[in-house]
Formats: sequence, structure tokens, C-alpha cells
Amino acid sequence: MRQDAITTDMAEDDVEEDSAEEVQVLEFQLGPETYCVDIEYVSEIVDKGQLTGVPNAPEYVEGVMDLRGRTTSIINPKELLSIDAEGESKRIVIFDPNKFEDEAATGWLVDEVYQVVRVSMNDVEEPPLEKDDSIEGVIKRDGELVVWISPVHAIE
Repeated sequence: MRQDAITTDMAEDDVEEDSAEEVQVLEFQLGPETYCVDIEYVSEIVDKGQLTGVPNAPEYVEGVMDLRGRTTSIINPKELLSIDAEGESKRIVIFDPNKFEDEAATGWLVDEVYQVVRVSMNDVEEPPLEKDDSIEGVIKRDGELVVWISPVHAIE
């Protein structure tokens, strides 16, 4: 009887490991590093177009653009997150305004967009800094580290 209980417990543990929560993230490049955001926040990806500068805006605001009739603030996450990296930003990741408390239309200027990847939460490590809510975690994949950023907390 005791043996059956142990076998059942082990089987339940195996099921829990196999059914770890998965999430889809969009991977993109900022300088030489790869970062990602939860795909739930992303509404679309567009090529970098003409941006209109905004006087007295924070340094991380590159400008605004008209995207389908809505003025969208374009943010440079390198400035926002203090990432010291060179590289030409060619794409803009547009976020779903309904995911933000103020429902502002916002996009991030990124060097390149790679892919949408399904990630097991078992592969996500805690952020290196406890007090930084802008980092959801670090994903170890294919021998590389991908920093998972929360766009909502990064902009706050």
C-alpha cells in the first residue's frame, strides 16, 4: 500500500512538470542583446517611419507618429532602460493600449524583431534585481540569455 502511494505521488509530480505554464513572447534586438515581451501586450509591428519630435518630452521619447489615425508615442527602450548600445532601430513594436492603465498608444523602437517563441515558465529565472519591476525574468534558451521586459512597468 505504501508503495502505491509513492508511485502515485511521483506520477503527479511528472504531470506537473510536463504541464508547466507556457507563454508566448516576442523576441527583439536592442544593440547586441536579445530581449522579449509577452505577446499579449503587442498589437502589431511596423517599420520605422517618420517621427515628429515632441518638445520637452522625456529623453526616452523619440517622438510621435500617426498610426491609423491615432497619435502613438514612440519610445526608445535603450534610453528608457539605460541600455548602452549602438545600433540602428528599424522596427517599432506597437503595444495594445488597452493593456496600459492610461490606455496610451505606445510603441518601442527596436533594432530588429526576431520571432514569437513559446516559453515554459520552468525556463524563466527570477530577475537579477528584486526592486526592478520592469524585468519579468531571464530566459535561458539555446545557451543564451533573453531578458524578459514588462512594457507596462518599464514605462511607469
